[in-house]
Amino acid sequence: MEVGQPAPDFTAPATGDTTVTLSELRGRKVVLYFYPKDDTSGCTVEAVDFTARTGEFEKAGAVVIGMSPDPVKKHDKFIDKHDLNVILASDEEKEVLETYGVWVEKSMYGR
Repeated sequence: MEVGQPAPDFTAPATGDTTVTLSELRGRKVVLYFYPKDDTSGCTVEAVDFTARTGEFEKAGAVVIGMSPDPVKKHDKFIDKHDLNVILASDEEKEVLETYGVWVEKSMYGR
């Protein structure tokens, strides 16, 4: 991906028995964030914070979409457990995550 270029399109299953297609949101502001796993400490803080700011995003005309490789059923449980108000999309095959360059081998302490 190059800065200033359109984001790659995708269609993915999402929470609430829906799908999300990026190109269908063209013309709207989209906050697309990626995270590794539902219900982990950092990912939960992030999702709760996005939810707390829902009004600000709506006022700005933006829709918030989180994406991880977790299945939709796990996303639905995550939303229910933390009363989240964001769309969570599933990319179990990691195709979208790899296209966006956010799914790479984990490296800790240079390993």
